[in-house]
Formats: sequence, structure tokens, C-alpha cells
Amino acid sequence: MEIITSKAALTEHINALIESKKVIGFVPTMGALHDGHLQLVKRCVSENDVCVVSVFVNPTQFNDKHDLEVYPRNVEADAQKLAAVGCAILFSPTPEEMYTEEERNTTFEFDFGGLDKVMEGKQRPGHFNGVVQVVSKLFKLVRPTRAYFGEKDFQQLAIIRRMVDLMNFEIEIVGCPIVREESGLALSSRNALLSEAERKTAAKIHAVLAESVQFLSQTSLEELRSAVVNAIDATDGLKTEYYAIVDGKSLRELDNWNQSDDIVGCITVHCGNVRLIDNIRYK
Repeated sequence: MEIITSKAALTEHINALIESKKVIGFVPTMGALHDGHLQLVKRCVSENDVCVVSVFVNPTQFNDKHDLEVYPRNVEADAQKLAAVGCAILFSPTPEEMYTEEERNTTFEFDFGGLDKVMEGKQRPGHFNGVVQVVSKLFKLVRPTRAYFGEKDFQQLAIIRRMVDLMNFEIEIVGCPIVREESGLALSSRNALLSEAERKTAAKIHAVLAESVQFLSQTSLEELRSAVVNAIDATDGLKTEYYAIVDGKSLRELDNWNQSDDIVGCITVHCGNVRLIDNIRYK
């Protein structure tokens, strides 16, 4: 596996691959890799000639400097995991390599069509501007045929699909199912910040979501939303930030089950000092 830290060296490698007519697959990550990431990489390896993975903690998508500082980082361990599952190129640049000072200090403008005004976007202003900024840069560098994203970050996936359409990238966006621990807790790099006791507590999030699916036929949407929030907040150590039941494409919050044939419940919960996201499909 090649480990590359500069845009120039990456471009040289990509040019050679394209000249050789290799099909490139790409998995963008912020590192602290877990089995959820590795499932994306394994699928990428199996469906393309070459798998490229980026490990880059992107500063422009953090509106909380403390969150950026404590975000887990371990590039050496990440490299070992990636080599073991067949990744061909690891791109791990510094912020200075990826951005000019002006880019780091200027909000990236993008027409989100309202996708950034709800859920994570509402709670974290500017977050998705940074996501689109970095992913569009990486797409231009890697020039993949396919790019792989986890469905745990459901809103991000919807925004990436819009970005591909608006920026005319000829890239297939592949959404991959959430990978969970045996307890049901969605795998996340942030789980590394949880104590063992908190990990057990956090498993309640998925347990409540999974149970809620059983009550669709007999409960109104608003009643179900309230029941999920109340059940999670009744657990010591958990506090719901938001729970939105939305149309899976527009992310518009719904009032009843008949408004859409594509319905997803998206939640963010604080477990101690750690902010966790998850979702469940209802339709």
C-alpha cells in the first residue's frame, strides 16, 4: 500500500492509474478507523481495480474547536488496518496541504436546496459547507468511478448526492448499511471517547429505535417521535438533542406516515460528553 501525503504525488499516481484504464474506487474518512469503515473499504476493493482511502480530519467542518481538538487520530493504526484489507493508496494530507489560509478562513458556498437547514445542519451551522468543500476537493484529486459512504451519516449522504449532481461529477455514490456492535450501538470513531459503562448505556439508542418500528401501524408519527425521545431521555446518561422523522430524499420533516414512501428517523443523542448519531428506516 502506498502512503501519500501530498496532492502532487497523489495526482501523479492517479494519472498513471487512469492511463492504465484502472477503475478507481474511493472511501473518504476522517480516520480512527473501525469495522464500519473497513466494510466500506472491503466493498470498494471488491468492486474496483484500485481502492483509494483518504484519512483527513477536516477542520472546516468543525464549528466546535474543542470537538476538533479531541477528535481521535491514529494514522499509523489506520494504515495497518487499511493494508490488511487491500487498500492500494492511503492519502493522508495535512490541513496546510489541503487548504490555503484563505480557504480555511472562508465559508465554502454551496446551494444545498435546504438540506443543510435541518437536523445536523441546524445544530452545527457551517458543518456541511466544510463537508462539501473537502469532498469536492478529494473527488477532483482522486477522480474515482465510485465513492463509498456509510448510511449512518444519512444527511451527509443526501448532501453528497446533491453535490455530485450540481457539480457534474461522473461518480457513482454507493451508500452502505450501518455496521453495529453486538449491542446494537452504531460503529463510530467517537465511540473511542466513551467509557465501557457509557458504551453499554449508548446501546439503548438503537434498542429504542428498533423497538419503535413495531408500533408504526398503531401510533401517530408525533406520538412515536415523543415516545422515542422520552424513552432515551429516561435512560441515565443519555440526552436527546433532536429526533427527526423525515422524507429520505428531501429530509423534510413529516407530520404523518402517508406523506412519503421513504421515511427515516434520524437522531442525535449526547452520551456523557460524546455526541452520537444514528438512524432507523421506517419505510
